[in-house]
Amino acid sequence: MARRRFFVDEVRRGSAVLTGDEARHLRQVLRAEAGQRYEISDNRSVYIAEIDGVRKDEVSFRVLEELPAEPLPLHLTLLLALTKFDRFEWALEKATELGVAKIVPVEAERSEKGLERAASKRLERWRKIARETSQQARRARMPEVAAPARLADVLGSAGALRYFLDETGGAPLLSALPTDRTNADEVLLAVGPEGGWTDAERGLAIASGWTRISLGPMVLRAETAAIAAAAVVVNAWLAASAG
Repeated sequence: MARRRFFVDEVRRGSAVLTGDEARHLRQVLRAEAGQRYEISDNRSVYIAEIDGVRKDEVSFRVLEELPAEPLPLHLTLLLALTKFDRFEWALEKATELGVAKIVPVEAERSEKGLERAASKRLERWRKIARETSQQARRARMPEVAAPARLADVLGSAGALRYFLDETGGAPLLSALPTDRTNADEVLLAVGPEGGWTDAERGLAIASGWTRISLGPMVLRAETAAIAAAAVVVNAWLAASAG
């Protein structure tokens, strides 16, 4: 059985400390005690570490060895239009499990009114979801969850490959991907809200050099489309690295 993994703020001189809710969970639920071994990550490297102290809201570790960390197959940024928060958070969780490197909440014209203001207040919650999911998925690094942004402000984001998922048409996603793929590639994937993109947004994306892509004729929920598209992209790069 794989060891549980926890993220710590830093590893310094062979030591690390876990605090707050996660330390309490480790102490109360997992019955942490000195000598137990877990995996820890400082969001850069992964280590096997041994508990050398347990207090009420703090568990301290002594690093035993560094582990090889599997690199992500690519650097995938998901520009995810704001939707109802339960659905948005589901997509955030699943994108983290899939290995998305960065998630940007995007205000689209058809996003429900008021979501952007409310989203700013949820940012810490979303980062906590990404952290907890990263631990469960045994990621070496957590995804970056950026502050909410307007679509017009992010369409100019740099990226070698930029795909605009559009329910009105476009090239099938898999056929639009390059045949030459390495884990140094950067891909941006934009997914719209319920109701889709407006003509103005679509025109702005095309003018900004994005490639329109499609997942087929079925009408998918926004969160389903986001995860289906991310899974296709990630697995295309995984297949290339395996070959």
